[in-house]
Amino acid sequence: MLRRNAHWLPLAAAVVFWIAPMVAQRPVSAKFDPNKRTTMKGVVTRVDWSNPHVHILMNIQDGAQSVNWAVELESVLELERSAWNRDSLKPGDALTVQGPVARDGSKQIWGESVVLASTGKGVLEMTPEASAFFKPWIPQNTNHRMPPRWPDGKPRLGPEPGQTGYWARPSAMGLKEDGVNVEMDQYGLLKNINDAGKVAPFQPWARDLYTYRQRTFLKDDPMFLRCYPPGALRQFQMAFGIQFLEDKAFNRIFVMNGGGNHDWHFIYTDGRAQKGDTRGNADNPLYYGQAAGRWEGDTLVVDSTSFNEKFWFSNGGTPHTQKLHLVERLTRSEMDALQYQVTIDDPGAYTRSWTASWTLRWIAGEELPAFYCQDNRA
Repeated sequence: MLRRNAHWLPLAAAVVFWIAPMVAQRPVSAKFDPNKRTTMKGVVTRVDWSNPHVHILMNIQDGAQSVNWAVELESVLELERSAWNRDSLKPGDALTVQGPVARDGSKQIWGESVVLASTGKGVLEMTPEASAFFKPWIPQNTNHRMPPRWPDGKPRLGPEPGQTGYWARPSAMGLKEDGVNVEMDQYGLLKNINDAGKVAPFQPWARDLYTYRQRTFLKDDPMFLRCYPPGALRQFQMAFGIQFLEDKAFNRIFVMNGGGNHDWHFIYTDGRAQKGDTRGNADNPLYYGQAAGRWEGDTLVVDSTSFNEKFWFSNGGTPHTQKLHLVERLTRSEMDALQYQVTIDDPGAYTRSWTASWTLRWIAGEELPAFYCQDNRA
């Protein structure tokens, strides 16, 4: 959705505004209050062209005083795809900005509308083409080309030799059990909070924690607050994509994230034991557990255990414990589609094992984006 659109999110008996940029790390409503909106005019003092969000710093005249405000926008990656750059605005430019202000009372505003006074036109806004690029993919009308293969006959999870590309635009960016009919947005936020108990076979404490995270607009997400890795299956829900580098010589696969701080981990395919513990060692990356892969026909099956509890293992704040055990199945059935299915077994948080699935699209001819969240966390 475009930055300027507003949506409704029911919260129990109350109804509040919900607004969000395309793919920022967390919903705008986690930081800004849609019920407290304003229009302000000022002069640019600096443009902070950094992730996770671009900021315009501008002086606002408040009576006899000049007060500096921060205008928060989408990420560098989103705005650059919309053909903007760090020189699109310069110190001294006069602006009119509209949007909701920060919940904590700090002098920050979400820039729903940023208009350059000299032209009367919007600036640093998402184009329809850029917005469409970051939307979840609805698998249909694909070209059904066969996937590239290695000499041993296995499908390549990455590009053909001499080519570039990566996987992105997951068809589902929130986590729910297959067959469950509930609506979520790109952050995993429920459209109706009363659907929380339907999402997965939660134990009562896990359902209550999930509901709290939903009610508070995912404000405590450690991936945003502390730049923690997405971990576990969440890497396959990230809007900035993933990339596989298959190291046949050492029987391992690098899985690299475009978002979530651009980290990576290994899937070992040499049959090694899944060892290590939650205190951590050289073989245990903690956030991604012990990932052991094997091929079943054209499907890569990845068995992962030994996770810590420092991260949220999916968009939307679905809880987990150190007992989490994942079995992921990745099938490149055609050139442009990667089918992802995960079976989740966590007796510490759920009453039974359950399965979720979605599809990722191949983005051909582009390198994996590099998103680093530590630049200007706010």
